[in-house]
Amino acid sequence: MKNGENKIMEIVIDARGQSLGRLASRVALTLRGKDMPSYTRNIAGQTRVKIVNASVLKLTDKKARQTKHVRYTGYPGGLRQRSLKETIARKGHGELIRKAVKGMIPNNKLRPIIMKHLIIEN
Repeated sequence: MKNGENKIMEIVIDARGQSLGRLASRVALTLRGKDMPSYTRNIAGQTRVKIVNASVLKLTDKKARQTKHVRYTGYPGGLRQRSLKETIARKGHGELIRKAVKGMIPNNKLRPIIMKHLIIEN
């Protein structure tokens, strides 16, 4: 590649029948660029990942009941918990994948840049 030339690859992943964690770990690895020979840890990967059929993701009923998404409002007594089923009802399956992938990417200055390369379609 010449200087100044950004070559962004796009990878399409079908989420049909895949479990959430295995899909998220594969996507996080690809987004960071760790599957490329040109991987550098201080530079965001040049791969865009597009996930299709997110609504046909394989989820068990037990996981949907037991998994809780927790956030804190910042006020005393402001701990809010939402089950996986409630998250799907409010924000859709795409939010589940986004949260899972975000949790697998290191919390540093590259995280927002890397997360912009994730495209999810239901």
